[in-house]
Amino acid sequence: QVQLVESGGGVVQAGGSLRLSCAASGRTLRTYAMGWFRQAPGKEREFAAAISRSGGNTYYADSVKGRFTISRDNAKNTVYLQMNNLKPEDTAVYYCAAGSGLTTGKSPVEYNYWGQGTQVTVSS
Repeated sequence: QVQLVESGGGVVQAGGSLRLSCAASGRTLRTYAMGWFRQAPGKEREFAAAISRSGGNTYYADSVKGRFTISRDNAKNTVYLQMNNLKPEDTAVYYCAAGSGLTTGKSPVEYNYWGQGTQVTVSS
């Protein structure tokens, strides 16, 4: 069992930056690929970014590519999402997730464990 806790959300103006953290407890994160998803009001949860177990491979949704960076520190059992040049359409609850048997890494059903989410609001 893995418990995930996100932090770092908040309110920021368009063009600003935030860094989200996802801290894990219960089991080491190094055995899991990790992903960040987001869900805006009235919309389905959508993929934002994913990272392999070692951190050697990263994947991004087209909507965030070039602006967001996913990284991990397995020694600290933590995954990060650096978000730069934020836009109002990035406003959502952001969730981190851990998966042991990913295929594409872009579907929520591929992940076994989820955090409770952290709100990101970008004002125009």
